[in-house]
Amino acid sequence: MLKFLRRAAETRSQARHICTDLMARARAPVFFTELCVPDTMDGRFDLVALHAWLALDRLASEPEPALSQALIDEIFVGFDEALRQLGTGDIGMNRRLKTMAEAFYGRLQAYRAATDLEELATAIGRNLYRGIGADRAEALVMATYAFAARSHLAKANVAEGRLDFGPLPDRRVR
Repeated sequence: MLKFLRRAAETRSQARHICTDLMARARAPVFFTELCVPDTMDGRFDLVALHAWLALDRLASEPEPALSQALIDEIFVGFDEALRQLGTGDIGMNRRLKTMAEAFYGRLQAYRAATDLEELATAIGRNLYRGIGADRAEALVMATYAFAARSHLAKANVAEGRLDFGPLPDRRVR
């Protein structure tokens, strides 16, 4: 029993560290300043969803499936805390989290379904840019970044609970 509890605590700790890395990358200023991601709640949510897809894709190859669920739990704890800081009360919390969960899983599904750069750029343009405010070039840069980060993450050792997404996107890459 103690071994199980220790393992569960280790998994939560790993997920917390991974979530910290994921959130730090999703908040990188380059996305907002150079790649025209709206610096709004929606823009930030969509960057978290994109990076969560990359992290969960990497964790899918791990022998411990509980780590993926623990990461999702950590992400949604962060969403809950953010909504509470914005003044959302207990009465509206369930409805808002349900809406966020539907949007989050919808984005994960859209990104997973993309098999090439063009399809991913289309999904990113639709979700991250919401079809407005950015030209096709920014969506292509973000898709190129996502594929590069995915390759970089494939080599990462998540045993310590850390993820390295590789270099930040470069607007000059087309």
